[in-house]
Amino acid sequence: MAPILTTHPLKLAQRMQRLGTETAFEVLVRARALEAQGKDIVHLEIGEPDFDTPSNVVDAGVHALKTGWTHYGPSAGLPALREAIAEYAGQFRHIKIATEEVVVVPGGKPIIFFVILALIEEGDEVVYPNPGFPIYESMIEFSGGKAVPLQLREERDFGFDINELAGKLTQRTKLIILNSPHNPTGGVLDEKQVREIGRVIADREVMVLSDEIYSRLIFEGEHFSLMSIPEFRDRTILLDGFSKTYAMTGWRLGYGVMRPDLAAQVSRLMTNSNSCTASFTQMAGVEALHGDQSSVAHMLAEFRRRREVMVNGLNRIKGFRCLKPRGAFYVFPNVEGTGWNSKKLADALLEEAGVACLSGTSFGNFGEGFIRFSIANSIENIEKAVDRVARWAEKSF
Repeated sequence: MAPILTTHPLKLAQRMQRLGTETAFEVLVRARALEAQGKDIVHLEIGEPDFDTPSNVVDAGVHALKTGWTHYGPSAGLPALREAIAEYAGQFRHIKIATEEVVVVPGGKPIIFFVILALIEEGDEVVYPNPGFPIYESMIEFSGGKAVPLQLREERDFGFDINELAGKLTQRTKLIILNSPHNPTGGVLDEKQVREIGRVIADREVMVLSDEIYSRLIFEGEHFSLMSIPEFRDRTILLDGFSKTYAMTGWRLGYGVMRPDLAAQVSRLMTNSNSCTASFTQMAGVEALHGDQSSVAHMLAEFRRRREVMVNGLNRIKGFRCLKPRGAFYVFPNVEGTGWNSKKLADALLEEAGVACLSGTSFGNFGEGFIRFSIANSIENIEKAVDRVARWAEKSF
């Protein structure tokens, strides 16, 4: 096929200059290219469980395909799944949720995007965790809002100073984003911290987007949501989904829980963008919530074992210092002792040591001095990765 000849320069809208990306997918492409050249790479870059989707969920999806769940559905989601989510999310957080508060979307990111589009005007401020999931900052900037980073600090177990949060709030603050358990650090906000956040914002007209996608993956303690506090019930937007808990990343299935009037607007955004989430995927989601939960417990136990291997191994390497994460499936070691900046170190580990990881700056400026390893790989491969990093470190600094 002949190449397409372009006679006019592509003129993108200015907003495209404000759009960020998710570095994990870029590193994955680089790692695959090295593999194509014959290099052995240990993949610790991507935030995806290495487990298969539970067989009962797969069977439910196949059955749905064979029995006609291949057509359009309501933009807000199939009633059966919205009801299942309302029941599950309510029981897990000890609150009552109505189906009118649930919007089903293809993955977790649409809730971030749609909520910001629905609530944020040009110049409005959004406080978000940094280091943090890069799509927060990307979507805030893309929408015309002002991204206000709240630094997560290692000395606070990757929490933050509540007074620092208070100091970030202005008359233009319209939204605060929380993420617990947290990507990339594995930090967890406990009930005391969540209640302190509530105290700080009690008298302010500010909404909270609470990203709880890793809420079933906590190693110590219990999950606590701001939505569980009655006075913040209508000010909290819950983001959750199936990708991490049920190893359903490729199924693209997530949801938001929010006050009904906002849910109606988010549903309108679904109508204008995706029309609806795939119906057979949603029927698999019903089975995930109603069916056997042993796969979740098994996955959590395995991540806990991997965490021990990874953290203990990294702490024996010169220049590395690693806290033990309390949730999710990442470790976020401090690498300031190596004398290398985060990006240079992550690149070297990929290209020279054969270990794919992410620079801390992939998650914001406050990620400098750190790198992220995913523990969504086998203990055998984690041990191989730690050994490779250790041997490379001995030669390099």
